[in-house]
Amino acid sequence: MGQKEKLITRLKSHPRDFTFEEAETLLGYLTFHRDNKGRTSGSRVAFVSDHYKTKILLHKPHPRKELLAYQVKQLEEQLEQEGLL
Repeated sequence: MGQKEKLITRLKSHPRDFTFEEAETLLGYLTFHRDNKGRTSGSRVAFVSDHYKTKILLHKPHPRKELLAYQVKQLEEQLEQEGLL
C-alpha cells in the first residue's frame, strides 16, 4: 500500500489528528495544487486542479496543525463527489 492509499484510508477513518500537511499531500497526489491569492489570502487556502472542475477550500489551522472534524468530513465529501475516493 502506497502513501496515497494510506492517506485515503486515514482520511476515511475520520481521525482527530489529520493535519493540514497530510491534506495538502493527499491533494497533491490527486493533481490538486495550492492556489494562494497573494500575501493577503490569510489562512484560507484554495486547492485547484486542471483535471477537475471543483475547487477545494481549506482554512489552514493555527496555532494547531490538525484540521477540525468538520473540515476532515467536508474534504472527504468533496473528494467523493468528484469520484476520487
